[in-house]
Amino acid sequence: MARRVFYSFHYKPDSWRASQVRNIGVVEGNKPASDNDWESVKRGGDKAIQKWIDDQLNGRSCTVILIGKETAGRKWIHYEIKTSWNSSKGVVGIYVHNLKDSSGNQTMKGKNPFEKFTMKRDDKTLSSIVKTYYPPYADSEKVYDYISQNLNNWIEEAVTIRNKY
Repeated sequence: MARRVFYSFHYKPDSWRASQVRNIGVVEGNKPASDNDWESVKRGGDKAIQKWIDDQLNGRSCTVILIGKETAGRKWIHYEIKTSWNSSKGVVGIYVHNLKDSSGNQTMKGKNPFEKFTMKRDDKTLSSIVKTYYPPYADSEKVYDYISQNLNNWIEEAVTIRNKY
């Protein structure tokens, strides 16, 4: 049975890359916001954005952070990671910078977005618990194939890891 998954990513630079991953079809993902929908949500301010994210996270068992060049440190990605972890969802990161965007461009690898989180009970960083995956290819098609072949296992592993904490 496919898991219900929330995909978190930096919208403007990585939405094309994110749509490639969401369309793999291995898991049931969240309905993406179109450009117009996202602009409408953003116009509602922080409370509207938080409500939209919370609604999207509802009923999901895992959050997949699609890590691009500028993902780490983004306010709402930080919120999605924290909220997902604190509500016992599996969390996993996948580097997507080598997938091509709509213009056929790749970008630089971004920082690990889990490094800024520290677990209260044992001072471990979340990056020492949550796994991130770096597809070992520069070719966009090979990166896509690698993610496609492994996504389901990574999600299941993330849920298993989260259940241990």
